[in-house]
Amino acid sequence: MTTPFDELQVPAKKPRRFAGLRASFLTGLVVIAPVGLTLWLMWTIVGWVDGFVLPLIPHQYQPEEYFGINLRGVGLIIFLIFTVVVGWIAKGLIGRSLILFAESLVNRMPVVRSIYSGVKQIAETVFAQSESSFEKACLIQYPRKDIWAIGFISIEAKGEINQKAQTGSNLVSVFVPTTPNPTSGFLLFFPREDVIELDMSIEDAAKLVISAGLVYPGQGKPAEDRTKSRAT
Repeated sequence: MTTPFDELQVPAKKPRRFAGLRASFLTGLVVIAPVGLTLWLMWTIVGWVDGFVLPLIPHQYQPEEYFGINLRGVGLIIFLIFTVVVGWIAKGLIGRSLILFAESLVNRMPVVRSIYSGVKQIAETVFAQSESSFEKACLIQYPRKDIWAIGFISIEAKGEINQKAQTGSNLVSVFVPTTPNPTSGFLLFFPREDVIELDMSIEDAAKLVISAGLVYPGQGKPAEDRTKSRAT
């Protein structure tokens, strides 16, 4: 038996049919996108190196002459072998003498000298094998008081900068990276007492900067560990 009130009842909302498919699609996209972009980037770089190296090889020595197809990556292998050989020769006495002689010729050319010195300085900064690196991650007040930023301590300031700065203690050079690109930033000098060193590693601090504050150190712990830490 039905009553007039039964007809006035609001029907229950039906679950959306494609909600599960949409969630699965987004999850799959999160998994596939980083792998796909990484493979595409590597494939593009290998092709770019091949396109630069293979035209320099005589036609009779091209991979197509031996295999019948253009094998991707042969140019990259040739480039790596050639670079290792050049580096091995440059470390020897004869190689160093040839480099010094070539640089003396380049230094006599006005325009070429400026270009060569700039490119050489950039290459030495990026590729030089050096043990120097950031010491610690730190907190500093920047760009004003009560606003905190993450920085990386490099070394104590030396020479004229430390002598002419009107501070009561030695200065520390701190690199403050930008988000989400940590390769750019600002070189700042702070008194040692104004720099708060952090316990987190430099890698964790870099992840925090790159993720715009979304990934904090320790977030990767399992849920059980987090529960235990809260209980204690």
